[in-house]
Amino acid sequence: MKTNLFILIAGLVFFASCTTKNKSGETKQKPNILFIAVDDLRPELGSFGAKHIHSPSIDKLASQGLTFNRTYCNIPVCGASRASIMSGVRPGVHRFIGYDTYQQKDYPGVLSLPMHFKNNGYTTISNGKVYHHRADDKDAWSEIWYPKGRNKSGWRDYQSEENIQLSMGSKRGLPYENIDVHDTTYFDGRIAKKSIEDLKSLKEKGEPFFLAVGFLKPHLPFNAPTKYWDLYDPKNISLPENYLRPESTPKEAFHNSGELRHYATVPEKGDVTEEMAIKLIHGYYACVSYTDAQIGKLLAALEELDLDENTIVILWGDHGWNLGDHKMWCKHCNFESSLHVPMIIKAPGKNKGIQTDAITEYVDIYPSLCDLSGIPVPEHIDGESFVPLFEAKSMKKDYAISKYHDGVTLIKGNLFYTEYIDKKGNLKARMLFDHSTDPLELDNLAEKPEYMEKVKELSEFLRANWGDDFFFNRKTES
Repeated sequence: MKTNLFILIAGLVFFASCTTKNKSGETKQKPNILFIAVDDLRPELGSFGAKHIHSPSIDKLASQGLTFNRTYCNIPVCGASRASIMSGVRPGVHRFIGYDTYQQKDYPGVLSLPMHFKNNGYTTISNGKVYHHRADDKDAWSEIWYPKGRNKSGWRDYQSEENIQLSMGSKRGLPYENIDVHDTTYFDGRIAKKSIEDLKSLKEKGEPFFLAVGFLKPHLPFNAPTKYWDLYDPKNISLPENYLRPESTPKEAFHNSGELRHYATVPEKGDVTEEMAIKLIHGYYACVSYTDAQIGKLLAALEELDLDENTIVILWGDHGWNLGDHKMWCKHCNFESSLHVPMIIKAPGKNKGIQTDAITEYVDIYPSLCDLSGIPVPEHIDGESFVPLFEAKSMKKDYAISKYHDGVTLIKGNLFYTEYIDKKGNLKARMLFDHSTDPLELDNLAEKPEYMEKVKELSEFLRANWGDDFFFNRKTES
């Protein structure tokens, strides 16, 4: 009798952890979360108006959900951006700084997004690159999986003998690879395959899940099967309109594209040749289409398994990427090209095929997923739920703040205002762009006399909203 009573109680506890109540008090199954991260993905996609890009899978998702036209990362570097997203906390002078960031080291004890969902009855799985370090926040996951390299090129995942041999030297191989192989030869194809297998087992299990799928492309090196390169004719690829560095822009705004310089045949400094520039853009586009195809397979499996009607799908790129913008490559700067990111969310029962121009930022993801799932939002969160945008309502917050090293940017309305500061907050340089007249950020208005009052206003707003703990690490309960 006691055994039966124990089983009954355990079953009721399990049922409660897997269900939630709506505003009418009705009990319903908690929604699943399919959390799709794409490394180095800029919003140069069909659903964001880029007619030259082949991204049918992402475009289809956009037609089924809400597309955010003006979302910004809080820091344009992978490790720090992911730690900020997963913790719901803004970067600071001493927190979430570079690619090598560990969330657990920078903010020990924080209740992360996957841990919060795990605590609320979700099976949590991390496939591929979710955090920068696989061991980061490891207790938050029911399972962590990452594809194993098949040769000595490691995470760069080269398949051509030329690149494998080049990567054995002092430099990495070429910054791109065009080889006729099956999709699953490269990591992203295998990440998609593993995630589809997980969807099948998760359906059989019947519990709510938080499945995080982190695709590696279009991160350097731009390795993709030949058929995706063939989608683009290099004769139709050109350098960006802002392939120049205006004198009015402070030197602090630029960098030497250091990430790219590690690769074979890339000069250590100065401009790359136009031929290489076109090849890099071509390779980036090929990788976008390759990863888009893997996302398509994953979303198709979700539908085939009849899981799509109760699954929140969120797709995001961890930061933007410079494709020759201001004669720079990679991320690591405070221009629009590094800060503007793609984000799409499809949620059960919410409006579909809609877009919003509201300004959102990545610290808003954590509270929004909680809101959509009926889970309480932790008190430490810096962001605000953007769920009202599904109904064309407004958010209280109408700005975003991004930081990279000593540059801090405020995005408010059409204005992009950046201050370069020392560790005490003293001003070293600044720039202001009005995107309504200068979307390519070529005319720095910050030092023009007629903008002095506006600069003062934006500076005060930036400093009032970059966070009370911007200059120190927030303490957490042990």
